[in-house]
Amino acid sequence: MKNADTTSAVIKVTDDTFQDFVVSSSFSKPVLVDFWAQWCPPCHMLSPVLDEIAAELSDTLTVAKIDVDENQVTAQRYGILAMPTLSVFRNGEVISQVVGARPKRRLLADLSALL
Repeated sequence: MKNADTTSAVIKVTDDTFQDFVVSSSFSKPVLVDFWAQWCPPCHMLSPVLDEIAAELSDTLTVAKIDVDENQVTAQRYGILAMPTLSVFRNGEVISQVVGARPKRRLLADLSALL
């Protein structure tokens, strides 16, 4: 993918790349977006879990993360008020959203209902 930084299988997106890498690509497969912040301890706890999920579900799900402090336009557009917020996009729309860190097992169960 061009113009996106990656850490493992998780794509790091910005205000400038969000449309292409999240909204547009959600028409081909769902995209789980982690709205996070550097100062947020639960965000850091969730990061390795999302790395694992991204690797395990790469055929059926794209995982992206966006730093809300550095990308306030996108955070405001989607009404993100708490971190971490996990949003699943399909066909350009948010189809699911949860606030707060979750154990991997619970995240996978929630995602299986959506994929």
